[in-house]
Amino acid sequence: MRVLLALSALAAILAVTPAAAQQPAKNASSDPEHIFFTEPVQSPVTVVTEPVPGSEFPLQLIYVQTVDGLYAPIGLRKPAGNGPFPLIVFAHMNGGLGAQWIREWTRNGSWTLEQFLKAGYAVVWMRYRAEVQEGYGIRLVEGRQEGRQIFNRGPFEYEDAISIIKFMKTLPFVDPDRVGYLGLSHGGEMLMKIASEYGGLRAGIASEPASMDYLARRPKPRDPHAPPIPETLPVNTAEMLRNAVEEQRARLDMAVAIARIRAFKMPILIQGRDRDHNQAIFRLTYELLREAGKDVEWKSYDHGEHGFVFVRRNAQGLYAPDPVQLQIVQDSIAYFDRYLKKP
Repeated sequence: MRVLLALSALAAILAVTPAAAQQPAKNASSDPEHIFFTEPVQSPVTVVTEPVPGSEFPLQLIYVQTVDGLYAPIGLRKPAGNGPFPLIVFAHMNGGLGAQWIREWTRNGSWTLEQFLKAGYAVVWMRYRAEVQEGYGIRLVEGRQEGRQIFNRGPFEYEDAISIIKFMKTLPFVDPDRVGYLGLSHGGEMLMKIASEYGGLRAGIASEPASMDYLARRPKPRDPHAPPIPETLPVNTAEMLRNAVEEQRARLDMAVAIARIRAFKMPILIQGRDRDHNQAIFRLTYELLREAGKDVEWKSYDHGEHGFVFVRRNAQGLYAPDPVQLQIVQDSIAYFDRYLKKP
């Protein structure tokens, strides 16, 4: 009799207990093999906002989680209002130096970004890992070990940039279909690598792109006694450039270069610098994209400084862009307007 009564009581309890309570709770942890949470713990997005001297557009310093869980700092600025705005992400040469670099360049090297802000764009200075000189071309593969990530190689700087772009597309004031990229030198080569693997950019500008790694250029023995080549040549005639382009073309692993270019899907403008010692690589990058039928344009400028697209304050603390800098920034905004501004 006691057994029957106990069974009847258990049946009554089960009848009034919600079905969900009978199931074991699901683990909401990001690290489920090692810790248990029934409710997910949200990962915070830390935003530090500070004014920019002489500008109406404040800086938001944000840390963005990259593919392996580490964080890359970005400096976000946007026009007044809620948008959604078209967005340009900016990459200046090699990576490293972190949030301090963003704060310094926002205060002293962001005249170009200010012109984009005035034209209605949100803008982002990116910082990413420093360049690694070997290993590009090995696809990043993520596996699991003891419930956590394990990779076949370390992530590269251009993969940090992809993580940043993906994050920016989630912000409510950014139009995810109108995101562009302007990269200088190594930052321009990063654009080539990004566009060959990721289709989330609407258009891009590679300014003086140092695409040697992307184009699989073979090394060339160099005379250790030869004087270094100046970064800005005294003269670079059309014939000199043609010869240099053909010399560079002969050094490529063309099968590798063409395979990478075939995957390229976005419109791109290549900006050269007439007397740059790497002008042949800039031009060859354009020619190979054009020969592959890609949506590519070319424009070159005669300026004495590598990186002239980004205007810095002078010794008096003033922005004083010269006529060529005014022209390249005007051309850059006009190019993005064609692809990122709604008709």
